[in-house]
Amino acid sequence: MSSDREALKAEFLKAAGLGEARRELLGGDASTRQYERLHTPAGSRLIFMDQPPAVESVVCPPDATPEERVALGYNAAARLAAGSVAAFVTTAAYLREHGLSAPKIYAHDVAQGLAVLEDLGDGLYATLIAEGQDEGPLYEAAVDVQVVMQAEPPPAVLQAEGATWPLLTYDTLALKIATDTFLDWWPKHAGLAPFGETAVAEWDALWAPVWVQGEAGASVFTHRDYHAQNLLWLPERRGVARVGLIDFQDALKAHPAWDLLHLLQDARRDVSPELETAMLDRFLAARPALDRDQFLAEYRALAVSNAARILGRVFARQTLLGRPQYRAFMPRTWRYLERNLNDPALAPMKAWFDRHVPPEARA
Repeated sequence: MSSDREALKAEFLKAAGLGEARRELLGGDASTRQYERLHTPAGSRLIFMDQPPAVESVVCPPDATPEERVALGYNAAARLAAGSVAAFVTTAAYLREHGLSAPKIYAHDVAQGLAVLEDLGDGLYATLIAEGQDEGPLYEAAVDVQVVMQAEPPPAVLQAEGATWPLLTYDTLALKIATDTFLDWWPKHAGLAPFGETAVAEWDALWAPVWVQGEAGASVFTHRDYHAQNLLWLPERRGVARVGLIDFQDALKAHPAWDLLHLLQDARRDVSPELETAMLDRFLAARPALDRDQFLAEYRALAVSNAARILGRVFARQTLLGRPQYRAFMPRTWRYLERNLNDPALAPMKAWFDRHVPPEARA
């Protein structure tokens, strides 16, 4: 980190009355954000988020055409927030307004990409389950949060703390751009030849109706990265507030299956078919207006799309960029993908993968 950036952070903390806080660097992920835990002289703890605004490519202007979005880069095309503090602050406020446990914001500077947040603790779902806590109640509560999130149509714009952020739709282009990263990155990782024109044309034809369905069903507030490493258990709270929410700045209006498939086909931990089925049943019982068969068909198709995105954009790309730890997650993601492809309705898509990505190239 540059000395200028460090001086800026120190000045921000001083202005927020936290200049004397002890700073503890926390582990990061594949993003460009950095987190620190602040220990104040009074004994309280806070989280300090640093997202240098110049690091990421530009975000999607609400009125940009598809061609303009593609020209602006991946974040704009896929409608990612590029770590925007405005997105984080406004989304956190929206979630709290609905009785959900997003962190309170104590100080922020949108232009500089800095914020001080409530510390929700260390009780990550993934950690607690690995330590032996019963996963059933945790997943039930996480599904109940989804029901609350989806209970009313989301606004077009989020506003809070002097910041505004558009809540855009996870549309056909965003879904296509994300899924197509499999074509770009998996052959490089697996040592395959680049997919030929015929294979790419077949891919586009198979996926086009899935992407159209995804946009047509985009009707609910969606966290977008809803899984066991972004959920914290807060047992001292009640009801859905027991689920702490983080890493939600990429929120969009999307298909009601989107967050569920992240939760129940978690690329970083095994979720059994039995638990997945039980939680889908719980969700659908709470949302009787949804057509069960149609929802589950679209859930499986979008789950294949998401698995392809993760295998390409996240795991293969990160591995090739020098982060080999992501290899460990690949077999699990392939198992999810293959499980979804067992749906007879997805037989043509299964045939595409069987022709172009042989078993030995799926790891």
